[in-house]
Amino acid sequence: MFKFASLLMTPAAKYLMLAFAVLFPFFAANEYQVYVMATAFVWAIAVYGLNIITGFCGQLNLAHGGFFAIGAYTLGLLTADYGWSFWPAFVAALVMAAVLGFLVGIVSLRLKEHYFAIFTLCVGFIIYLLIDKWEELTHGAIGVRDIAAPYGFGVVDFTDTTPFYYLVLAFLVFAIWFMGRLSKSLLGRTFIAIRNGDELAQSLGINLMRNKVLAFVLSTTYAGLAGALYAGMVRFIGPDEANINHTFDMITYLLVGGIGTIMGPLLGTVGIVWITQSLQFLEEYRMIIFGPLLVLLVIFFPRGIAGSFLTWMHRKSQALGSGKKHKESKVNTVQPREAESNA
Repeated sequence: MFKFASLLMTPAAKYLMLAFAVLFPFFAANEYQVYVMATAFVWAIAVYGLNIITGFCGQLNLAHGGFFAIGAYTLGLLTADYGWSFWPAFVAALVMAAVLGFLVGIVSLRLKEHYFAIFTLCVGFIIYLLIDKWEELTHGAIGVRDIAAPYGFGVVDFTDTTPFYYLVLAFLVFAIWFMGRLSKSLLGRTFIAIRNGDELAQSLGINLMRNKVLAFVLSTTYAGLAGALYAGMVRFIGPDEANINHTFDMITYLLVGGIGTIMGPLLGTVGIVWITQSLQFLEEYRMIIFGPLLVLLVIFFPRGIAGSFLTWMHRKSQALGSGKKHKESKVNTVQPREAESNA
């Protein structure tokens, strides 16, 4: 299993995965499978945002699904009620998610550990209540219909499933690329230092509040991006988009794939979405199989698929390094004896 995972983590394999994603619509059995994959990619973008604040910075944000809904509702309301076209509304959705993320962050990030998680859980529930009850603005339980699809500037029609799939894939590739650059940057190392310990990071001269808020804003922007893409794809949204269950789903995707890793959010999201779709024929009994699968995954891959592989590779490299040092020390102890005998 680890040998198979190691193949997935090589640079060549990543290009093969990209090629697979590009060619997927050509060998998919039907258009519905393309739609499912596009949906999985949208959720993966949101999970990458959760990975920034939780995986890199160590802050468990339980309002992530609420910010996903904010992005979706901003785009939906601006296009359906106020006549905006898709792309200006799309930019507005990102700005709204970032601004609200900043306002929530400067308040909530004064708290630590489970107090922060409880506070953000309340924020997520408040977002859900506002969307459900503020009928004059959000249409309440009726939801928002006739959301505009992205226009392709006369080149491509994004109302079709396959072109929209490639649009989502492009945003996903950018999200992964940005995550990779962030992880190798000074800012990413700063986030990881905060995750390892506030006191230690502060002793190194790191401004905790500023960097935590920045991580929170980046996270909510990812969520708003995913929500806006989702609204443009399904073209109808309701209060359920802000349901706290979506947040827990994204946490599950992140934990299964590997928290704090680059490929973990993608592997976890795509894997679970397709397993869930494969078990749809069982209807309400599918959790009887899906539940034990998750338990086995947690037992044998406690750090997630990507995280467990990286841990295994680290231990393997350490074992090889210690074996090489032992061999070198053995050679160094033998050579003087041979020199003495020759003398």
